[in-house]
Amino acid sequence: MHYKSKIYVAGHNGLVGSAIIRELKKKGFKNIIKATRVQLDLVDQKKVLNFLKKKKPDFIIIAAAKVGGIYSNSKYKGQYIYENLMIQSNLIHSAFLCGIKNLIFLGSSCIYPKKSKQPIKEEYLLDGKLEKTNDAYAIAKIAGIKMCDSYNEQYKTNYRCLMPTNTFGPNDNYHTLNSHFVPSLIKKIHEAKIKKKKFIVLWGNGKAKREILYVDELAKACIYFMNKKTKVPVLNIGSGKDYSIKEYAKMFISIIAPNRKIGIKYDLSKPNGTPRKVLDISLAKKYGWKPEFNLPKQILKTYESYINKYK
Repeated sequence: MHYKSKIYVAGHNGLVGSAIIRELKKKGFKNIIKATRVQLDLVDQKKVLNFLKKKKPDFIIIAAAKVGGIYSNSKYKGQYIYENLMIQSNLIHSAFLCGIKNLIFLGSSCIYPKKSKQPIKEEYLLDGKLEKTNDAYAIAKIAGIKMCDSYNEQYKTNYRCLMPTNTFGPNDNYHTLNSHFVPSLIKKIHEAKIKKKKFIVLWGNGKAKREILYVDELAKACIYFMNKKTKVPVLNIGSGKDYSIKEYAKMFISIIAPNRKIGIKYDLSKPNGTPRKVLDISLAKKYGWKPEFNLPKQILKTYESYINKYK
């Protein structure tokens, strides 16, 4: 990938897509192709094919997907599996039809079995049952991985799959019911701080453990691996460290509202989700990639972007 390469970032307005755009521009790439949802409906196969035929990108990064937290994943399973299958299939197959050899497909750590050994290696894929609250989304992502792998095998394409852990950062989704746990936590703490509430309420018992990664680090990984030859179908992208939801809550409170005493209550009627989920990133490290992990600084930057967006 050189500076004159035409790079199409699908989902450029989202958390991950916007971070990839920022990183590409920072590195001097100017020939970036974008299309809003109004301009291009990625669920429409014909429109996707015509778009790629017209634009003729050299590289495609698929950051477009229907995403959400536990509530929306479990309530709207039909939408999640349909839209994600269509979006990724349309882009991958149309890329092949247009002779586009280089593509990165972004999946999710939820593709792995609920009771995976920890840390989770890439080889654990399809080795057990999925977490029921987001199995529809996970199955769609697994189908994307298998599609890329199958096209590489049959058609000699160079379609790589990166599996990120929970990402957070500027331009996240803070919808009350559809957000992931990090933006949800930020919003709850901010509201408690502003409205002088004595506590926040979290789903489950707070014992579930999660790994998080600042979105700019994922963007760097996308560009890094677009320029790297790999012999494996899937690569985990994460920080390699995890904490309990309770620990995150305390950490976020100390950063967002350092001068306030905000307690934590748990809604035990709500699910915990997967008990623990931390990725083994040793394979990505072997290829020379390593993330910067500075949680206090990254949480503060994310919070500042939230305030600027909603003030």
